[in-house]
Amino acid sequence: MPDLSPGLSKSLRTFFQKRSREDFFIDRIDKSKVPVHVAIIMDGNGRWANKRGLPRIAGHRAGAQAIREVVRSAPEIGVKYLTLYTFSVENWRRPAQEVAGLMQLFEERLKQEIDELDTNGVRLNVIGRMAELPVSTQRTFGEAIERTAGNKKLFLNVALNYGGRTEILDAVRSLAEKAAGGEIDPAAIDFNMFSSFLYTAGQPDPELLIRTSSEYRISNFLLWQIAYTELWVTRILWPDFSRKDFLEAIYDFQQRKRRFGGLEAD
Repeated sequence: MPDLSPGLSKSLRTFFQKRSREDFFIDRIDKSKVPVHVAIIMDGNGRWANKRGLPRIAGHRAGAQAIREVVRSAPEIGVKYLTLYTFSVENWRRPAQEVAGLMQLFEERLKQEIDELDTNGVRLNVIGRMAELPVSTQRTFGEAIERTAGNKKLFLNVALNYGGRTEILDAVRSLAEKAAGGEIDPAAIDFNMFSSFLYTAGQPDPELLIRTSSEYRISNFLLWQIAYTELWVTRILWPDFSRKDFLEAIYDFQQRKRRFGGLEAD
């Protein structure tokens, strides 16, 4: 533990305290047992801004730094898939000005981050009804998806215009169309086939779901995929969520004995 003497500047003291908390978890995380897929409900941007007398969009901007920290940290410890709940199908009900500001922010931040994402081997993917987004947003994400298509270090799902029930309905419709056309036998539909029609087709289900801001709700997120996912909830608002908090969630996950209908994982 560094000597946090009164003579240290406030910024240095904060730095050493933060590093010490991070090191506590880094030293204890078993990299052979890191969850392959982590999903995050990034909640609390609006409350963060309200507490500071700022417009809600300021909270969303502040939350972008937390995204950067998590995206950098995930592959360092061995997470292969990361899914971030960015904008839900219900979020269109928010004031038009806020929605427009969010779309502009998504595009702005992606353009700023794309070089680093590509250099660091991050492959970008969008889950949700992308075709319903503004044309410029579709174009920005489409170009980033194409550019990073060959990357393999981290598969980053951005849940954008996403809803768990919508995803399931889209899968059911696709299956029904193929059954009606004689392409598949309805009797052959099983869990694996159904999963192959979801937005996350080909990906493992999340092993850990993190939710910030002390809310104990699933909020229509990955309803099929999280059947046996471990939940980790923190009171921290998303813009204040740090690398240390992410590492703490991973460490806590590793202390649990997972059960799948009564069977314990090894």
